[in-house]
Amino acid sequence: MEKMRMETIDMVSENIKKIETLFPNCITETLDENGNPKKAINFELLRQMLSKDVLEGDEAYEFTWVGKKAAIVEANKPIRKTLRPCPEESVNWDTTENLYIEGDNLEVLKLLQESYLGKVKMIYIDPPYNTGNDFIYRDDFTMDTDEYAEQSGAVDEETGERLFKNTDSNGRFHSDWCSMIYPRLMIARNILKDNGIILMSIDDHEVDNLIKIGDEIFGRSNRLAVLVWKKKYTGGKGTSKFVDYHEYILAYAKNEKLLGDIHMARPDDEKEKFDQEDEYLTERGRYYTRPLKSNLDPRPTLVYPIVLPSGKTVTTQWICAETTYKKLLEEGRIEFKESGASRYPVYKKFYENDGGGNVKIPSFIEVSNNNEAKEELKALFNIVQTRVAISNTETN
Repeated sequence: MEKMRMETIDMVSENIKKIETLFPNCITETLDENGNPKKAINFELLRQMLSKDVLEGDEAYEFTWVGKKAAIVEANKPIRKTLRPCPEESVNWDTTENLYIEGDNLEVLKLLQESYLGKVKMIYIDPPYNTGNDFIYRDDFTMDTDEYAEQSGAVDEETGERLFKNTDSNGRFHSDWCSMIYPRLMIARNILKDNGIILMSIDDHEVDNLIKIGDEIFGRSNRLAVLVWKKKYTGGKGTSKFVDYHEYILAYAKNEKLLGDIHMARPDDEKEKFDQEDEYLTERGRYYTRPLKSNLDPRPTLVYPIVLPSGKTVTTQWICAETTYKKLLEEGRIEFKESGASRYPVYKKFYENDGGGNVKIPSFIEVSNNNEAKEELKALFNIVQTRVAISNTETN
């Protein structure tokens, strides 16, 4: 039996929902007179949406939300805590070079500033994706555990800290997430080296907000890439629209000008291709040759004449511009190979000192996926999965 409603329909909320359907850009987040979160209408923007003329008013390019100022204050607020060593729970305490810290990551980051300010070369974070089902930290140190448990319905069982489930019914669904991530990135930037980088995993739920926050904290000029990672190869059961196969990794530098080039190691199976040596270019290591002629779509800027050793001139489309060809020729990296009765130009691609034995990182990453990671973890911890078949039988 359904419970009876003891109040009439909130027509204001219903009308806001209708306006949200027509003008989603006019919906914002705010607090009511009791300090509770709620959805509201940006009436200035709504007036502009309903007007053919530009209305008066100040404009600025900015990214803000309810609680942003408090998040900045939270990042700068000192704490009276310290790290407590646990030798009895550790492995090789006297000789290990690794450090594992348990605790509220904002507080830990603040403590790390004491010893690691400007010293960390690379940071990787995998924050909550704000899917509506994960837990995030609400940064409110004035609320005790019992009070917070009553309001949020969840606390960390081991530490009693302020975890809560951020569902999309929360009026500050995105604001709370932004307030959680903002101070942590502020401090993360502090502990990075000047030539350090930070990598952040995220999916479609908050990638747009994380990019805006990253641009604000690290600077748009220091955004290196928004990498697309193919996380799986199967799935999609139950979806009637698009299958989600990817996530993102945002890459920022503290100072892009001090970073230098970023490469990834060549795959081992690719190294085998570099099977030749040059007696005059021994310092460049091994190489293999690639045809200079291009079979790609026509590009007039890549069409120019090349004189063969026989004196014959061949004009066609090559894989590089003429200035690049002349540079390769000067460096002794052009060869002419026999092909029947004629010869054709190739160039030497070196493994070493031709990218340092590395290749540029592509913006689409397909190096591994969640399924492979799951199998590696099972093998690492010697987990054997057993399946039990259950048959249904009927007896008379």
